[in-house]
Amino acid sequence: MATFVLVPGGWRGSWTYETVVPLLERAGHAVHALTLTGLRPDDDEATVATANLDTHAGDVLRLLDRAGVTGVTLVGHSYGGMVISAAADRAAGRVSRLVHLDAYVPRDGESCWSSTTERFREVFAAGAATTGYAVRPPGTGDPRRRPHPLASFLQAIRLTGALDQVPRREFVYCSGWEEGTPFADLRSRLRADPGWRVHDLPTGHDAMREAPDEVASLLLDEHDTVTARPTDA
Repeated sequence: MATFVLVPGGWRGSWTYETVVPLLERAGHAVHALTLTGLRPDDDEATVATANLDTHAGDVLRLLDRAGVTGVTLVGHSYGGMVISAAADRAAGRVSRLVHLDAYVPRDGESCWSSTTERFREVFAAGAATTGYAVRPPGTGDPRRRPHPLASFLQAIRLTGALDQVPRREFVYCSGWEEGTPFADLRSRLRADPGWRVHDLPTGHDAMREAPDEVASLLLDEHDTVTARPTDA
């Protein structure tokens, strides 16, 4: 049995994986889908205003502590790629696989803001204009989306190099929104890196909602996967 921890992207909560979770559980695996601090329906303004990338990495690490497992697969969508990178770097070897699902793959000192395109920087800035600390969800979409803590988009990640020791690192490129994706250059970079496996899915950005069967199938690929196991008491 493997253990999957699923981290959503900007403005989203655990619900974004609601069609993928049962597919993984039906295959006999343990699945934890997170809603990050500041994105929960009962979070107050102070919580939203102070939540940053460190806060969100801490959400993941606390879950690993509670579950008491190693050999974990972390899956991050979009902004969630920043979160799983920070968490894996601090997880003391408890993560065996990273899956960046159309997600940012930062290098030390980069932020979501610095890694994205000018188009998305404009979205962040316009969305935060009302409060100065919370970015409104852009456009129309799922009504469950919530304002996202601006600080988490802006904070630069600090990586020690431990992230590079994760045995299996994968990037999933969603090719169905070529006109808007900020990840085209990232796909090229990772394809040239022997430490990464790159997959393509012909979907829009929200692959887990558009093609849950395909996403689950990719995650259930057992090649080189290390089974999660309890930590010593």
